[in-house]
Amino acid sequence: MKKNMSDYRPATRAVRAGQVRSSENEHSEPIYTTSSFVFESSAQAAARFSLEEEGNIYSRFTNPTVRVFEERLAALEGAESCVGTGSGMAAMLATCMAGLKAGDHVVSSRSIFGANQSLLKGLMGNFGVQTTFVNLVDLDAWRDAIQANTKMVFFETPTNPLMEIGDIAAISDIAHSANPDIKVVVDNCFCTPILQQPLSLGADVVLHSATKFIDGQGRCVGGAVVGDQEFVGEKIVSFMRTAGPSMSPFNAWVFAKGLETLPLRMNQACDNTMKIAEALANVPQVERIYYPGLESHGQYDLARSQQSRGGAVVSFEIKGGKEAAWKLIDQTDLLSITANLGDTRTTITHPYTTTHARWTDEDKAAAGITTGLVRIAVGLEDPLDVFDDLNFA
Repeated sequence: MKKNMSDYRPATRAVRAGQVRSSENEHSEPIYTTSSFVFESSAQAAARFSLEEEGNIYSRFTNPTVRVFEERLAALEGAESCVGTGSGMAAMLATCMAGLKAGDHVVSSRSIFGANQSLLKGLMGNFGVQTTFVNLVDLDAWRDAIQANTKMVFFETPTNPLMEIGDIAAISDIAHSANPDIKVVVDNCFCTPILQQPLSLGADVVLHSATKFIDGQGRCVGGAVVGDQEFVGEKIVSFMRTAGPSMSPFNAWVFAKGLETLPLRMNQACDNTMKIAEALANVPQVERIYYPGLESHGQYDLARSQQSRGGAVVSFEIKGGKEAAWKLIDQTDLLSITANLGDTRTTITHPYTTTHARWTDEDKAAAGITTGLVRIAVGLEDPLDVFDDLNFA
């Protein structure tokens, strides 16, 4: 008797989930580079378009290669459904457009990716959706912010770049106690399902930028929405079918292959990051380190309760502000100066003037993002070479 994929452990699901071999009996998933699909009859075409019969229709919203990626990621997150999107921001947009309407209210952490803040404040605000931003770690603030018309709460954990930890179980309980219909949406980009599974802790929807650790080599842009059949499998799919922020088959193939090695890469990157974070603790120029794998992190116990590892991103404050931070970054030779992360190659950036450049000075100050902050997304190089390249001497 064949086992269900849910009966296997994560590393096995990462390699095997989602694949259905064609008549060619291929061992590796093919890339279906086709825009449309042929039907056996007019009756079958009608049944497919009316969704009375499952099957391929048009690659904007049904493609076998994309489906492999979607089913594999859903299996890793322990979810019923997954929808691949053209980018991480497309995943966020799809979630908002499928779950919100004019007059609705969102409660969001203040410490979120800058483009997500702009989307909630600007685009969704233009559509009549109001958002209240709160301190991620202040549970009373979450309780106080929820209104009768609140339909969604949103946060990422750990946060970028200060690595704050949101209590997924507690925030989910607060939201669902106020209204069981509120969707708790968690951005799981930094941890991936290898380190953290928000759905098992009470969240309803998980978002991913597949561009990051899922790809793992900085090759393609994509995203994903993961959750139940009703919201993700129906409402998100309906939005995808109508609006079309689709994932390309080639990118889906890259991401599916990325998932196969995700457990290996994440664990190695976590090992490397821990060594670098521990070395940073002995550098006189470093005033503070932000890494949840260190016992000095203010939320170390919470991080341990919901993450299996500390992650592959570490940030730190360097004495001397922007001038010192830019000098440190510019003198690196091995590290890549780019705001992307999740690559096999370690990247370094200055959040104040890159990832959070569009934030006001007041918003940066409120979030704790200072001019002396440096973020490193650690890759798979030898961690001693990475640390030596920082050249604090």
